[in-house]
Amino acid sequence: MKDIAIYGAGGLGREIACVLKKINMVTPTWNLLGFFDDGLEVGTKNEYGEVLGGMNVLNSYIGSLALVIGIANPVAIQKIVSNIMLERIEYPNIISPDVKYMDENNYSIGKGNFINVGCLLSCHVWIGDFNNFGAFSTIGHDTQIGSYNVIMPSTQICGCVSAGDINFFGISSIVLQGLNVGHKVTIGCHSVLMTDAKSEYTYFGNPAKPIIKK
Repeated sequence: MKDIAIYGAGGLGREIACVLKKINMVTPTWNLLGFFDDGLEVGTKNEYGEVLGGMNVLNSYIGSLALVIGIANPVAIQKIVSNIMLERIEYPNIISPDVKYMDENNYSIGKGNFINVGCLLSCHVWIGDFNNFGAFSTIGHDTQIGSYNVIMPSTQICGCVSAGDINFFGISSIVLQGLNVGHKVTIGCHSVLMTDAKSEYTYFGNPAKPIIKK
């Protein structure tokens, strides 16, 4: 099995550890070494492993290693990835075995993505790099998702949506058909986006309205 570590030892990191266990129950694939986390002391333990160190320890790691980012903050994800200097690190896509595909041969995905339990991907979906898809999220047909996005649980993104980079979709948010979501957009929990979302704005409500420019 391949050695893997999770960056982030909080709730999302622990959920990723759970999905790794589910993957191994189907096909033994991953040997979880532990967690990297800049906010916890080395040796801090949770029920799935212990903290190995922070960014400095990771960048001095010797040997082959796969890494998945367990942080639910788009800006932080991008910063972490940009600070990793080891070229030999692999960024696999960690996808729960129960994820449903309308057509598994008709979608594209980059690297470093995490797709949690119960998600549904429709046909002709394009996904970039380092996105986190929360449990029971739905991605509609002909939709494009850029990179460094965090899609919280039970989010529904309808068909023909185009979303850029570094966006945050709050829990149970909805993006209606054919809309464009820019970059660094925040959509509040339970909000229903009915118009295009401009970059660097926060949208909230039903229908979702822009309330803050970052």
